[in-house]
Amino acid sequence: MAADEQGALTEAVFYILLALHEPRHGYAIMQGVQELTNDRVALGPGTLYGALNTLVEKGWIKALQDDKNSRRKEYIITDQGESIFQTELKRLEELLTHGKLV
Repeated sequence: MAADEQGALTEAVFYILLALHEPRHGYAIMQGVQELTNDRVALGPGTLYGALNTLVEKGWIKALQDDKNSRRKEYIITDQGESIFQTELKRLEELLTHGKLV
């Protein structure tokens, strides 16, 4: 699916992709999103790990091997995920531009 055909991202997926511009494990993603949004968006473990599994399946993020602690899996955005993220960012910027016209 091309980046321009995938439709709008959910807020949770947008923030997960944003957080994964650097390697992070699940708990760090939850903390980072909550901090960035001033506690407005709080990702629960079920939501987060379900989304992470889906994003890995889509190829938008990938899991990194952590030889030191095999239980803690870190993730990072892929090139495909970055393309999806940038397309969504442009869509949101267009919405803001149009919204400010009134």
